[in-house]
Parts: sequence; structure tokens; C-alpha cells
Amino acid sequence: MYYAYILRSGKDKKLYTGYTNNLKLRFEQHRKGLVESTKDRRPLKLIYYEACLDQKDATHREKYLKTYLGKMFLKNRLKSYLTG
Repeated sequence: MYYAYILRSGKDKKLYTGYTNNLKLRFEQHRKGLVESTKDRRPLKLIYYEACLDQKDATHREKYLKTYLGKMFLKNRLKSYLTG
């Protein structure tokens, strides 16, 4: 399985979107500061993920979630969490 995922920074409240084939390991790497793009934005919280059957689907979903329409999808999907 491959995963498209969203992290939320506890520092700046911004979202980070990525994909991986090992969600648990990748989140630990983010959490420990081993990922350059998120190391200065810790603490991070995994707030959303989607499972995909192959890498191509996961990368396609990651790219979509980074677009304006993808961000609107997330805003509606996580409405209670993001406004609460």
C-alpha cells in the first residue's frame, strides 16, 4: 500500500502534504526532525491519510491535495477539526 498524507504543524498551523509506502516510519522521520522540509515546523500531527494500491495513484492524489481544489476538499473533509 501507498499513502497520501497530511501533517499539521503545531508551530505555524500550516499543512504539509506527502506520500509514502510506510506511513508509520515516515511520520516518525517527520516527528524526529529527519525530514528537511518539516524539521523546523515541529511538533507535527498526522491529521489525514488515504491508502492507495500503487505509487502512481498515491503521487497523483498527493499532487491533487496540493492544488486549490484539493485544499478545498480537505477544508470540507476536516471542517470540524480545522475550525475547532
